[in-house]
Amino acid sequence: MNLKQSILPTVALLLGFGLIQSAWAEVIYSFTDDHGVVHFTNVPTDERYIPFMGSRTNPGKSRTASNNGHLIASLKTQYAPVIKEVARAHALEDALLHAVVTVESAYNPRAISKKGAAGLMQLMPETARRYGVTDRFDPVQNLHGGARYLTDLLRMFNGNLSLTLAAYNAGENNVVKYGNRIPPFQETRAYVPKVLDLYRRYQTRKRL
Repeated sequence: MNLKQSILPTVALLLGFGLIQSAWAEVIYSFTDDHGVVHFTNVPTDERYIPFMGSRTNPGKSRTASNNGHLIASLKTQYAPVIKEVARAHALEDALLHAVVTVESAYNPRAISKKGAAGLMQLMPETARRYGVTDRFDPVQNLHGGARYLTDLLRMFNGNLSLTLAAYNAGENNVVKYGNRIPPFQETRAYVPKVLDLYRRYQTRKRL
């Protein structure tokens, strides 16, 4: 299979939910040529190829690739209706859920971290069980589980969003252990401002 093609047909192809899931089943690589055309393949033969938005085993590596930003935006638009409904069901802002999903998985429903977190909101197995999520790769179940967890954390930390996000990343026990402060973990201290920044950006765009 070779998925090399121009950007518009690719976006149209990937926006079908079933095809998105199958595309994430293996590592897809992409690069943008000098004419602004994005090429895709599962068999990279050019050194310019990089993993497309995140492989199953290490989704974080390519999340920051600028030439994938517009594709993440397309997936964000696709998931917007269900995220809006999930946010409403749990009395959360959809901008917050979008921010968490963007940082956690870049909207990859098949993403798996090295620690075993999975799905759009990167639920750990024990967190999934706690909130009745039977299939972490099901986007709707995953979003509901992550939203319920965020709601409980907001309640636990009296609405303090920074601590809530720190707990989502590092676990509530670690936040409590360090005196209800952001734990001194490099990953967590980078994670919290990153999600907050996206949250504020998404809030601003929604108001425009």
